[in-house]
Amino acid sequence: MLPLLEIEIPFDPNIIDTGGFVLAWHGLLSFVGVATAVWLVARWARQERLDPDMVYNTAIWAILGGIVGARIVHVADNWGSVYGFDDPIDLIAVWSGGIGLWGAILGGWIAGMIYARISKYPVGRLMDLTAPALLVAQSIGRVGDIMNGEHWSKNTDLFFGWVFTHASSPGARPPSRLAEEFDPTSGSHPTVVYEIIWNMLVLAGIWRFRKKFRPDGSLWMIYLGLYGFGRFWIQFLRLDEEKFWNLQEAHLIALGVMAVSVTFVILKVRLRGPDDDPDEPTSEERVSRGRLRRARQRAQE
Repeated sequence: MLPLLEIEIPFDPNIIDTGGFVLAWHGLLSFVGVATAVWLVARWARQERLDPDMVYNTAIWAILGGIVGARIVHVADNWGSVYGFDDPIDLIAVWSGGIGLWGAILGGWIAGMIYARISKYPVGRLMDLTAPALLVAQSIGRVGDIMNGEHWSKNTDLFFGWVFTHASSPGARPPSRLAEEFDPTSGSHPTVVYEIIWNMLVLAGIWRFRKKFRPDGSLWMIYLGLYGFGRFWIQFLRLDEEKFWNLQEAHLIALGVMAVSVTFVILKVRLRGPDDDPDEPTSEERVSRGRLRRARQRAQE
């Protein structure tokens, strides 16, 4: 019997499991999160008189880059204990599960930025539009983590500690390395919920000040720094494998991201002055808006 006030998470991590086809909650809600982010960015682009096709074109490459990056980070985190050169196919078998959120964010950013730059899209403005949408997408995906019972965290006596009780839940079946430091029958920190709360706080902040900074791209760098800061501290409650200095892979990535974003903010980011027009289009934006006008004219013909 569970102690008083511990929260029971009883869900089967898989919605469908026919042997040949598996659909997990995390996979489904990750898809919903990405689709929601693309829809939001396209909607905000229209409001700023940018061509939404530009968003969809860039999103294709950003999603592909995100998938590759997410898999690389996951495999690197589990190299030696789960993955190795003995089974190369398993290294790319993203369909069998295993992705890293940091890899999805950074891989999607790099791939999307390269494509947008080649296509002469307003890269900085696209990044700024994407930042709040990604916080929404991340939070939706994290709900899938709750359903899947992923991410082992330290045990706690707090009243909101949770226990994963479904036999198929990873949260109920910790790896042998955690045998002495984690009790799956006792409440553990809901670190996924902590991250969702942090995401919403960051979203509220950057949304309020989304047109207060220059140059374009500033909001994206502020988002990266704030998310990295929160993720760094929350990560201390998780029981991922430590790499060195008692730090986990996500700690190291967060430190690197914060170093880059904080440096950019210090050197580049400024508040817009009273004479700065946040809606004044760049040359790239003028090209994009011209494409949008021509597309509308063709639709009316």
